[in-house]
Amino acid sequence: MSYKTQPFLLALAWGFCFHSLLLGASQPVAFRRSGSHVDVLIGGRLFTTYYFDPRFAKPYFQPLRSAQGTIVTRDFPIGDTVPAANLHDPDLEPHQRDMFFGHGDVDGIDFWGEAAFPKWSDDSVFGRTVVVKIEEMRGGPDFGKLAALFHLAGPGGRVVADETQAFVFRGDQNDRVIDCVFTITANHGAPVVFGDTKEGTFALRLTQALNVPPGHMVNSNGAAGEKEVWGKRASWVDYYGRVSGELLGVAVFGSPLSFRHPTYWHARGYGLLAANPFGIREFTEDSKKDGSWTLKMGRSVAFRYRVLVHHGDYQQAHVAQAYERYAAAQGASGKPGSR
Repeated sequence: MSYKTQPFLLALAWGFCFHSLLLGASQPVAFRRSGSHVDVLIGGRLFTTYYFDPRFAKPYFQPLRSAQGTIVTRDFPIGDTVPAANLHDPDLEPHQRDMFFGHGDVDGIDFWGEAAFPKWSDDSVFGRTVVVKIEEMRGGPDFGKLAALFHLAGPGGRVVADETQAFVFRGDQNDRVIDCVFTITANHGAPVVFGDTKEGTFALRLTQALNVPPGHMVNSNGAAGEKEVWGKRASWVDYYGRVSGELLGVAVFGSPLSFRHPTYWHARGYGLLAANPFGIREFTEDSKKDGSWTLKMGRSVAFRYRVLVHHGDYQQAHVAQAYERYAAAQGASGKPGSR
């Protein structure tokens, strides 16, 4: 879905996010900014931190925690530094931040990989997602809203598009929820082409304890394990397992209103949980298919997801039912888009 004006898109995004799907009493959300990062507190406890330092290639959240305070994502790299103890991990992929948005081919520029970590990327043309301003930061008794505007900059600083990242945070005694809307606008003199590559697009890199095995990976179709989940279309994917003694899970929901719903999933057993609507040729291994797509000049496209950090496994947390409530709250049928 494309829109002519970004203000309209943001209003629509916040409108559907206001439907609370938590079953327990909502806890207050507060923000605490210091320089180029913002702490997100739920119920008075630190949930995550949003980093948008222009020295680094892209904004990201690190780490994410459960309602009990257990860290569910990996806690490195720190800036562009990987601890020495982790350098020999065969699945290191340091450009996979804890939670981020970035596609591997936007006008031929890689916004998934990072120039700081060229060893782990095939591309040599890296982009940067550069902060322009924080547009909104407002806490409240039931939810909090955070939004920021960025430039997608290629070599030489040439800006190819604007990107708005908008989030609504909620929590109760069992769960943590982030509603995410990433809006890209072609407003710098030319259309924007998204290429067909598996390297994308909205992603979390989970803590090693959730690797499969010993952790578990399931999707909305009832498939389990990387072989059955990777490269398949689904409404949601959930990783669950025991972390620091707590049985918990992390799910990502694709919105029925999002681009190319239900999305394909770049979900790996080593802890990468990524939704990617563009990598169709690579996911299907069909050379006749092409997932690339062109955003016309002056138009916008929105990518919408919900992140659910839940207590218990996916059945105990009723993840399937939570997704149905999420979809219904948006007034959408949940049928695949035709984009």
